[in-house]
Amino acid sequence: MIRDLVLHNTLSGKKENFVPITEGYIGMYVCGPTVYSDVHLGNCRTFVSFDVIYRYLKFIGYKVRYVRNITDVGHLEGDADTGAEDKISKKARLEQLEPMEVVQQYTLGFHDMMRIFNVQPPSIEPRATGHIIEQIEMVQSIIDNGYGYEKNGSIYFDTMKFANDKEVYGKLSGRILEDLLTETRALNNQSEKNNPADFAIWIKADESHIMRWNSPWSVGFPGWHLECSAMSTKYLGKTFDIHGGGNDLKFPHHENEIAQNFGACGCQPANYWLHTNMLLMNGKKMSKSDGNTISPEELFTGDSPHVSKGYSPMVVKFFMLQSHYRSTLDITDDALAAAEKGYKRLMEAYKHLQKLETQGLSDEADINDKIKDLIVSAYGDMDDDFNTPKALAQLFAIVPMINSLVDGKMEINTVSKNTLLMLKEAFDDFIDNILALKSDLDTGGNSGLVDGLMELIIDIRQNARANKDWTTSDQIRDKMNALNIVLKDGSDGTKWTVG
Repeated sequence: MIRDLVLHNTLSGKKENFVPITEGYIGMYVCGPTVYSDVHLGNCRTFVSFDVIYRYLKFIGYKVRYVRNITDVGHLEGDADTGAEDKISKKARLEQLEPMEVVQQYTLGFHDMMRIFNVQPPSIEPRATGHIIEQIEMVQSIIDNGYGYEKNGSIYFDTMKFANDKEVYGKLSGRILEDLLTETRALNNQSEKNNPADFAIWIKADESHIMRWNSPWSVGFPGWHLECSAMSTKYLGKTFDIHGGGNDLKFPHHENEIAQNFGACGCQPANYWLHTNMLLMNGKKMSKSDGNTISPEELFTGDSPHVSKGYSPMVVKFFMLQSHYRSTLDITDDALAAAEKGYKRLMEAYKHLQKLETQGLSDEADINDKIKDLIVSAYGDMDDDFNTPKALAQLFAIVPMINSLVDGKMEINTVSKNTLLMLKEAFDDFIDNILALKSDLDTGGNSGLVDGLMELIIDIRQNARANKDWTTSDQIRDKMNALNIVLKDGSDGTKWTVG
C-alpha cells in the first residue's frame, strides 16, 4: 500500500522524491513547545500540520516513530544563548513557583489543546531535562572533534571553523555566512566568544540561575539547540528521515542543530527538512505589542475584537487545512466564517453519506468515472507534499453528488454499489483518519448516541405537531436553534443539521 511521495525539502529548496533510510519505516522529529506559557496559535498550526503528515504516513503503510520534544530548560529570553534568563526560570521566579511546576502546568495545557484539535500524541515525547547526560556527552564529542571550546566554564561551538571545514552552514536557512555573522554579532555581543557567530552549547550558571547540573566544565545547563540534536540522535539515530518545525526555527535553531550533529558525528541529522509557514492576522504579522494577535481560546469563545463570534476548534482546524502547510495563513473574520460554512457543508455531506445503503445496488455496474477521478486525485494531492487544500477541493467537488443522492435528485440506483463503497471509504479515510475532523456534536466517538437522541427529540416534536401542541413543537424548535441545531421539515420527515 506504500505510495510514492514527493516532499519539499527545505535543505535543497525544491521538491524531491521521498526515499526512506529503511524501507517501510520512517523516523520523524518535530521541535515541540517551550512550556513557559500557553501554547500559541502558530504552534497549533505547526502541530496540526505535522499531525496530518504523521497520520498520512501511517495511513499509506509506513511504520513511523514520531518524536516531538518538550523544551523545559535552556531556551533563553530573546532566543539568545548567553547573558539572558531562561524563560522557564524567569516564569518560576515571577510566579514564585518551582520551575517544574511551571513546566507541568503548561505541558498539561499544551496536551489539552492538542486533544481539542484532535492531534495524536507522538510516539515519544522526551524532555530536555530528562536528557542532560546525553547532552553532556554530545558536547564532549563536539569538543573532541575540534568544534567546541571552553571559556570561563561555558562551551561554545566554533562556527567559523565549522563553516570553513564544511560547506553546510547557512544552507538550510538560505543565508550566506556574512549575513549570519552580522545577525549574530547584533544578537550576541559577548566578548568571551572567539567569534560573535559562535553559540553556546553548555552555559555556566550564575548564582541566580535555578536550573543547573554538574558537568566536566561547570555547574550549568545546556544550550537550547543542543537538546534537539541529542534527543533526535538518541531515539532516531545519527541520521533519520524527516525533521520538522516552524519556519521561524530555520535560523538559528535548526541551522545550529545541523552544525552540532556534524560537529559530533560528521553527518547530516535529517535527509528531509519540512517547515510550516507563519500566521498573519488581517494581512499583518501577528504581534502582541500592537495587539494584532489572538489566542486559541479567544478564537473559540469569540472574546476578541478581531472576530465577530467564536468558532469551534474543528472549524479552526479546517481553516488551517485549507492552506498548504508551507503557505502563510491569514486569519480574518470573513475567512473563518467562510471556513465554518465549508466545514459544515462537508460534515453534513459525510453524515448523509454514511446513512446511504448499498443494498439493492448493482454489483456489476462500473464505478462512476468522475467520482473515481476525484478520489484518486485527492490521494494524489496528499502524495504531493501533503497538499490538504487541493485534497479538500476534490472532496468538495463530490459533495454536490452526495447531496443529489440524499435529496433524490439523483436516483440511488443509478450509482453502482462499488461507487458508493468507494465514496464511503474515501470520506472515512480523509475525514476520520487523515485530516482527523470531528463533528461539532462528537461525544467521544459515539455518534450513534447523538443520532439516537436527535431521533427521539424529533419524534417528540412530531407527536406534538400531530396533537396540535404548537407550544411544545415551537419550544423544541427554538431550543434546538439556540443550540445551533436546525430542524428542517419536509415531505419525507424532519432532518437535522448543525447550524
